[in-house]
Amino acid sequence: MIIVTGGAGFIGSCLLWFLNKNGYDDILVVDHLDHSEKWKNLVGKRFRDYMEKDDFIGIIPTGRLGNKIEAIFHLGACSSTTCQDASYFIKNNYEYSKTLARFALEKNIRFIYASSAATYGNGEEGYSDDHEKLLTLKPLNIYGFSKHIFDAWMLRFGALETAVGLKYFNVFGPNEYHKNDMQSIVPKAFQVLKNEGVIRLFKSYRDDYKDGEQKRDFIYVKDAVQMTFFFLEHPSTAGIFNIGTGNAVTWNNLAKAMFKSLAKPAKIDYIDMPLDLRDKYQYYTQSETTKLRNVGYKGPVTSIDKSVGDYMEYLKNRSHL
Repeated sequence: MIIVTGGAGFIGSCLLWFLNKNGYDDILVVDHLDHSEKWKNLVGKRFRDYMEKDDFIGIIPTGRLGNKIEAIFHLGACSSTTCQDASYFIKNNYEYSKTLARFALEKNIRFIYASSAATYGNGEEGYSDDHEKLLTLKPLNIYGFSKHIFDAWMLRFGALETAVGLKYFNVFGPNEYHKNDMQSIVPKAFQVLKNEGVIRLFKSYRDDYKDGEQKRDFIYVKDAVQMTFFFLEHPSTAGIFNIGTGNAVTWNNLAKAMFKSLAKPAKIDYIDMPLDLRDKYQYYTQSETTKLRNVGYKGPVTSIDKSVGDYMEYLKNRSHL
C-alpha cells in the first residue's frame, strides 16, 4: 500500500493520477476536504480508501495501518502565504510532519515529503539543494519557515539519509481550481483574459526589475509529479532535491504564452502589489537541478509555451487530471 497525504489537493491528486497511470491503485488517500471542492480532484481516480487527516494521524499509534506500507508521500500541508496564524502552521506543517516521519522511519517505510522553494527566502543564499547550505536559509513568510524547520529537523536527526524532501518551485496546472487566491496566475487570469483581453501583473518595487520582469521557475504539474514518482522507483536515493525546471521565466513571458494560446494580442496592465506582500515577495527563483540529474532523473521538462497551452485546454473544459 502507498499512502498519499494531501491526496485530494493540487500536487497530491496529480500524483494520484500519475500513480494510477503507472499501475498503482492500492493507495490510501489522506486529506481534509472541509468546505472546498477539492473532492472533485478524486473523481475518476483509483484508490483503496480515503481518510481525514486528523483521523489518520490518530490511528498511527494503534498499529491499525498494518505492516504492508511501501511508501508515504507526505504532500499535505497548509500552503497559504497570506495566513498569519503561526501556531497553526507549526502544528499542521511541522509537528504533524514529525509524527508521520517518525512512524515511517521506525517502520522502514519509504518517506517522500513536500518541502518548498519558499524556504529559500529572497534567494540571497542561492537555490542550491546542497545540505550544507540548508541551515543558512532565511524564509520570508511563516509558510516557508514551517517547511524550513522540518527540513532542518530531518537533517539534524539523520533522516535524510533514507528519506526524500522535495523543494517544489512554482508548480502550476490542472487540479488547482479549489485553491482560490492561492491558485497560480494562469487560472486566475484566464477568465479576465477571455472577457477583457487583458492580464494584470504586479508592478515591481525594485529598481533592478522592470514591471513584469520578475522571474520565477514555473514547472508544469505533470513534470513535477513525474519527478516525484522517480523517487518511489529509486528507493536507495535520499536527501533534499529541487523540483523545478532550472530555468527562470518572467511573468511577462508567462502572460505572453497565455495570449498566444488564445490567439489574442498581448495587453498587460501592471497593478499595485498589496502592502503586506511587498517585503515577502520573491523577485527571482531558479532551481538548481544538477543534483536531481546526477541521481539519474532523465525526464524532459515541458517548455512554458507548451505547458501553458496544455493547461489552457483543461481550463477551457474545466477538466481535471
